[in-house]
Amino acid sequence: MSLKLTLAALLVLGVTVGSSAQSLDPLVDGQIGSLLATYKTLHAAPELSHYEQKTAAFFARELRGLGYSVTERVGKYTKPEWTSYGVVAVLKNGPGPTVMIRTDLDALPVEEKTGLPYASAVRMKNDLGQEVPVMHACGHDLHITAMLGTARLLMQLKDQWSGTLVIIGQPSEEIAGGARAMLEDGLYTRFPKPDYALALHDAADQEIGKVNVTPAYSMASSTSVDIKIRGIGGHGSRPDAAKDPIVVAAQVIMALQTIVSRENSPLDPAVITVGSIHGGTKHNIIPDEVMLQLTVRAYREEARKKLLAGIERVTKGIAIAAGIPQELAPVIDVQTEYTPAVYNNPALTERIAAVLAKTIGKDNVVQSQPMMASEDFALYSLEEHQIPTMIFWVGAVDPAKMKQSRENGTPLPSLHSALFAPVPEPTIRTAIKSMTAAVLDLMKK
Repeated sequence: MSLKLTLAALLVLGVTVGSSAQSLDPLVDGQIGSLLATYKTLHAAPELSHYEQKTAAFFARELRGLGYSVTERVGKYTKPEWTSYGVVAVLKNGPGPTVMIRTDLDALPVEEKTGLPYASAVRMKNDLGQEVPVMHACGHDLHITAMLGTARLLMQLKDQWSGTLVIIGQPSEEIAGGARAMLEDGLYTRFPKPDYALALHDAADQEIGKVNVTPAYSMASSTSVDIKIRGIGGHGSRPDAAKDPIVVAAQVIMALQTIVSRENSPLDPAVITVGSIHGGTKHNIIPDEVMLQLTVRAYREEARKKLLAGIERVTKGIAIAAGIPQELAPVIDVQTEYTPAVYNNPALTERIAAVLAKTIGKDNVVQSQPMMASEDFALYSLEEHQIPTMIFWVGAVDPAKMKQSRENGTPLPSLHSALFAPVPEPTIRTAIKSMTAAVLDLMKK
């Protein structure tokens, strides 16, 4: 039986097995008012990556007040001037598996344009010392709120599960640095190492009340590459007396696309995008160098390595063809701290999909396609996917707006958009019920 058919079968099974399980709605009803207030407060007070001090302190204080054992400032960055505001909360409740659930804490340098009464007007300095607007344009405020709701329910339902629950508030997800920082600070040695790890994310392309699940590879790896194209500068009227790095850079940019279209299997998704090109200072000056910044995306590690090798070969080959001397060959810097692909353990995904079908209805659990976006949640599974992990996506869009978008072709605001505004109450409710039900199943007595 194929994975797709197996998952479909389990979704059907999920509405017939365990139908007598206690509904979570009354418990959510009892706290949804305070959680909505929490969400709006967090939304109006976002903090950038590396600066989540107040957000982390609030998250830690709330968990500590619920009775969790909480440790703050977990994480170790490569730059000593950065402080990690990672939070780890542990609740031991007898023998059984260890389950880790994660929320992210940081926001984005985006100026909010939603017009909401609780919209962010925050401005703060980034790592470069520049003052920038800040917004929760990716829904991390909603994730934090849902995690607090889940923490409350699991404390109330302690008699229904056994094991060790680990809740982490991860900083710097938006710059893909927080997960690595927490792991390097002993997340799996100082605290119980999980048997399973779960996360959720709001979805800007799915209606409220629904959850998207994707077995196996669900998000791509992300590798940043910097390329310095070097040449010999000169006057714009005398290109024959120079070696023009701008022309070389233009040829490189176009040729890089053939790595994906002609060297990579069309059945193995991959992306090479040049996101930045900088070179030159004046109309009539041929510069000495041009800088390119690339993002490289793939699912399989073999494909990622093939793309990187192709980038180096193509770039250096074009420079040779242009007559660039060997001592001025392009400099290609591949960042070693890349984000691996998110791999949803198939067996775990099938199991959780069945639980979600039972909890929110089988018609509300949708098997979605993988995406080329990236998430450093992938790092928690360790190499070779040692720890079974899964991230699922909770719909956050008004169904009427989705219908309107389909009919008139107007795109919905995406994640990271200044206009992105999830519908709070139903999205938070679905997120809490889904995550709570998943944990209860993994840790059931």
